[in-house]
Amino acid sequence: MWPRGFLLRLLLRVTAGATARHACARVHPLLVKSGHASDTRLATALADAYAKSGLVTHARRVFDETPHRDLVLWNVMVSCYSSHGLLLDSWALFASMRRSSGLSGDGFTFSALLSARAPPSSCSQYLGLLAHGLVLRLGLQLDLVVATALLDMYAKCGLVADARRVFDAMLLRNSVSWNAIIVCYGHHDGGKEALQIFASMLRNDDGRCCRPDELTLASLLSSCANMAAAYEATQLHAYALKRGLQGFLQVANALVMAYGKNGFLQQATQTFATIHNPDIVSWSSMVSSFAYLGCAKNAIHVFERMLQQGVRPDGIAFLGVLSACSHAGLIQHGLKYFLLMTTDYQIDPWPQHLACLVDLLGRAGRVQDAYNILLNISCQTNSDVIGAFLAACKTRGNIELAKWAADRLLSLEPNEPANYLLISNAYAAAGAWSELAKVRSLMRNVCSNKVPGCSWIEIGGKVQTFVSNDILLQQSTNMRQMMEILVTFMEKESNDDTLCKDSDFISERF
Repeated sequence: MWPRGFLLRLLLRVTAGATARHACARVHPLLVKSGHASDTRLATALADAYAKSGLVTHARRVFDETPHRDLVLWNVMVSCYSSHGLLLDSWALFASMRRSSGLSGDGFTFSALLSARAPPSSCSQYLGLLAHGLVLRLGLQLDLVVATALLDMYAKCGLVADARRVFDAMLLRNSVSWNAIIVCYGHHDGGKEALQIFASMLRNDDGRCCRPDELTLASLLSSCANMAAAYEATQLHAYALKRGLQGFLQVANALVMAYGKNGFLQQATQTFATIHNPDIVSWSSMVSSFAYLGCAKNAIHVFERMLQQGVRPDGIAFLGVLSACSHAGLIQHGLKYFLLMTTDYQIDPWPQHLACLVDLLGRAGRVQDAYNILLNISCQTNSDVIGAFLAACKTRGNIELAKWAADRLLSLEPNEPANYLLISNAYAAAGAWSELAKVRSLMRNVCSNKVPGCSWIEIGGKVQTFVSNDILLQQSTNMRQMMEILVTFMEKESNDDTLCKDSDFISERF
């Protein structure tokens, strides 16, 4: 006695998935022998089981052998291609559906097309715009799942303004749509806007579908780390404690990085200590936090603890410890870790790793060895590595190699003012005044206005930025007057031989 259709569908649902990759292939013969192979519902369940098991060709064979195909079966096959990153195949099948069956598709169809796991490209962007037009024509823009998929598509393509327009046009929103726009801003340097949307999300929270989750907090904390917004990071930490979300690993990792980049090493260390089973991201965040603030010995200590715990380091962890050794001048340690990375762990060095290595060799006086590395590893096309080599030439006064590095740097980034300043400093340190004059003249002719260096401080949750001679800043006059008063007090309390007699002291610096 062969199983009935309901039992077969139940078996296919159980066997679907990666944990039973070929189990559905053993149920398939039962459908054929029992005479249910042409049943559309059973064929749909079988194709879905194959798709979820990663057997795309098997799913397509079932689809092709089914004589009567409804919209659900078409959607399963479109979703199969889309979930496996086969963007063009999913769209080709969608076009075939419209031609052969006369079906226009529904919300599930377009959400599958828009959610393809394919890298962003001009083709994917064009197809996304095409899908948006069809969604508007069919009146599916009010579907929450479709609108969220549209938002996510624009975010992946880097079209932040279009993603925001889709979000603003949504009549209904859930936590997925709120997270999508927050992550969109976070990935494209829009941390301030992400925090504003988070505030709106809290105001619209009805306690059921719009409540922030661990993904929301992790994305916002990453934005706080990039913006150096300590006040917001502290507030988000308090919210995570209130909601009981601090136990999620991704939230704790983001907290470590946010506190570390804001200079709060004690809070970063305390947060790291609360993680029961830290992963490579946790350890790398802690190492990078110490390295970012110049605590090289602490970074090395954490890195060694990570190795003792049996955690395999990745490129980011090695970059953190190499950066710490480079900034602190720990040459032997840095060379040891670079060899450990390339020989023991077989990790190909990134340009950032090579920049640290070049800096280490330059500090050791081995400029020629650094030059040989540039030639042998073919990393002359990266401005960071060339810049590190030029700085090493400046330190050691090697004018010939400095000229070579300057030519390479200007050919890579001819319109970058920072490169001209780096080259000028190298020539000035070597006493090559004629070369210095040429570089200064070239900089005036090629570069636009130089972006001034700035400093900032956070007051009352707002980041205030200061640049030289900034008369547009609020209360700049009061600050200049206060500086004059402070200088006056300093002059009175100093000895006569250390007095600042330059009348332009204030105007040159503020």
